[in-house]
Amino acid sequence: MFPEPTAAAFEVAATLGYDGVEVMVWSDAVSQDADALAGLVRHYGVPVLSVHAPCLVLTQRVWSPDPWQRLRRAAELARTLDSKTVVVHPPFAWQRDYARGFADGLAELTDRYPEIAFAVENMYPVRGVGRLEFTPYAPGWDPTAVGYQAYTLDVSHCAAAQVDALAMADAMGPGLAHVHLGDGTGRGRDEHLVPGRGAQPCAELLGSLASRGFTGSIAVEVATRRAASRAEREADLREALTFARHHLATPPRMSEVSTPGG
Repeated sequence: MFPEPTAAAFEVAATLGYDGVEVMVWSDAVSQDADALAGLVRHYGVPVLSVHAPCLVLTQRVWSPDPWQRLRRAAELARTLDSKTVVVHPPFAWQRDYARGFADGLAELTDRYPEIAFAVENMYPVRGVGRLEFTPYAPGWDPTAVGYQAYTLDVSHCAAAQVDALAMADAMGPGLAHVHLGDGTGRGRDEHLVPGRGAQPCAELLGSLASRGFTGSIAVEVATRRAASRAEREADLREALTFARHHLATPPRMSEVSTPGG
């Protein structure tokens, strides 16, 4: 829903018939406030099914400069809202201390919050002019190379990394806990297209989830910031929801529209 505020995601989710929302914790004060979010849940009848911890470059000062404090607060927010998933990115390369203890720290959080999946998201290398490429994450953009208990599969990030989403799902195996559904052309940048408008096997991925034993939630994460109007934004989000429900092999347990910044 970016650049609209957090509350707009609840309104649109209710209007379009989404089952819930994923809250990206960012600079919008409402996204950081459990009481405010609980009020939106009650008002619109739309639950928060997942919480995205503030781990973007632009959210490094939200709540605290300490990444572990941000993760703990995201977990408390998820617990308060009865959300089962906290989405987290791999550490940035410059967060050396955080990166060294990342796996052990996530295991400790999982022990402390056993009802919550701390799902590490696949990212992508950054490509510059020509063949110049660098990875801003430690130890890399692909969390399966390290191995964690739970993962978020971001389809648009697969496209940006020029890997196949089905192969990424295979690599995540039973740890696949959450999906960010979008699409991309594979041009080396993060596009977050409406599923079906890019080159990723979105339909095939959705159709495979039941056989994979997937029991998590699916968040529609498409970029609508360039939409000329609310009607155009809603049309894209309606198309994405229809696509997801059509291609899931079984009736969807959960599907979501992401709040700003997703």
